[in-house]
Amino acid sequence: MATPAAPTQSAALPPAKSARWAIVTKWVAIAAALALCLYLVTKLASAGYSLAVVGVAFVAMAVLVVYGTRKNVPAKYLLPGLLLLVGLQVWPIAYTAATSFTNYGQGHLVSKEEATKQNIAYSVQQVPGSPTYNLSVAVKEGQDVTKGDLYFLLADEKGNKLVGDAKGTAPLAGATEMSLGRITSAEGFHILNLGEANRRKDLSAFAVPTDDGGGIKASGATQAFEGKPALRLDEAKDELLDSSTGTVYVAKNARWEPKNGEGSPLAVGWKENVGLKNYTNLFTNPTLRSGFLGIFAWNIAFAILSVLTTFVLGMLLALLLNDPRMKGKAIYRSLLILPYAVPVFVSALVWASMFNQEFGLINTMTGLHIDWMGDPWAARAAILLVNLWLGFPYMFVVCTGALQSLPGDVMEAARIDGAGPIRTLRSITMPLLLVAVGPLLIASFAFNFNNFGLIYLVTKGAPFVGGDTQIGSTDLLITYAFRLAMDGTSPNFGFASAIAVVIFIIVALLSFPGFLRSKALEEVN
Repeated sequence: MATPAAPTQSAALPPAKSARWAIVTKWVAIAAALALCLYLVTKLASAGYSLAVVGVAFVAMAVLVVYGTRKNVPAKYLLPGLLLLVGLQVWPIAYTAATSFTNYGQGHLVSKEEATKQNIAYSVQQVPGSPTYNLSVAVKEGQDVTKGDLYFLLADEKGNKLVGDAKGTAPLAGATEMSLGRITSAEGFHILNLGEANRRKDLSAFAVPTDDGGGIKASGATQAFEGKPALRLDEAKDELLDSSTGTVYVAKNARWEPKNGEGSPLAVGWKENVGLKNYTNLFTNPTLRSGFLGIFAWNIAFAILSVLTTFVLGMLLALLLNDPRMKGKAIYRSLLILPYAVPVFVSALVWASMFNQEFGLINTMTGLHIDWMGDPWAARAAILLVNLWLGFPYMFVVCTGALQSLPGDVMEAARIDGAGPIRTLRSITMPLLLVAVGPLLIASFAFNFNNFGLIYLVTKGAPFVGGDTQIGSTDLLITYAFRLAMDGTSPNFGFASAIAVVIFIIVALLSFPGFLRSKALEEVN
């Protein structure tokens, strides 16, 4: 009698059913993500960012396709990381590179159309019978009162409340308080007092454009008027005519400049593509070129010495506390990572005060009289000491974890074969340790190569060479570039972006051999 065939292992199992609450939670999360994407799309579309609209729409579609079906299981885990990679790494790099080909900076922040509109608004003059407003000058809450974007909080005779900026007016939303017909408090804004308003040099020229081509300007600190502009745009000739002076302005160098070459250009310029001009300026600028080699050499030395000193000290402490005979290791380890727990800006400022020549703790306790911040070599030594204090806890934690993961049988075999502590450290511990920490050392090199915060907080690049306030003895390329491109009266973001791209390329070229070497270390295993 034939026996029935046993079921094969390849028979398909019924798909597992998810709990109802899990299904509901999943679709609520998907709906929330799609709603967020829809909100972003409407905001971006109203601002005219068509490419960004396409990108957000693609993300919404990907979320629906990946998480709305049972398929594409690997993509469910990869998509969040991919979106974060693009949003936090790829996009900033691409945007910085794109900005480096423009003149984007102070006075060149908007398009030509918006710049023209603002210049026309700035030329507004009061005419008989024009509307007047009770005015409160404000900046956004949290912004610098001397540099933040100006806003006019306006109240007319009918009690209507408006907020105006460089783009136009809109109804004022949020809670407000009034006194004598004037807005004295508004949600989200800091209203400037008389002293703060008088410090704003741009207040007299600032105007809020209106729909009819006019503008609203301040008349004192508490009154504003709506007037007519003296400038008029001739679109056929692409010229601006000043009816009050007869001056004709033409578009030149991303500004409206007098056609006859006499006089100053109008205040607001526009953003435009300048090709390789920023890179040409970077390599031909005499100030930048004169200090580049010295700063570059110190930059390389600082990054290498920072990595070596912090790694050696961190590793030695980790080896010491990895000895099983050591008592109270938990307490010692907790104390050693305290510098890592203190914010960098606090530690840097404390150390800067300790290096004071007259009153600093270091000179006072040692009896020395070293001008730590006035002598170039002393300042560099001080920077390295501060960075050693800030960086060794990280290396200590990393090395401690790596040492505890080393195979004990290999160490035991070395001791049986007669290897002493030094030979074991050199031939076994170090190669195995570098497998784990090698990539972290390269990352630490890249970080210290651009360690802007430490230099800026401790020395600000000083002492300066030969009285030249542009070239500092402790400057890194990033602080040097910041001073040239951003720390002046007219910050040039395009030029700063070009410098950032060049520094990125330099760091990549210097780090690439290290990554190749760290790959070779994997053969140790």
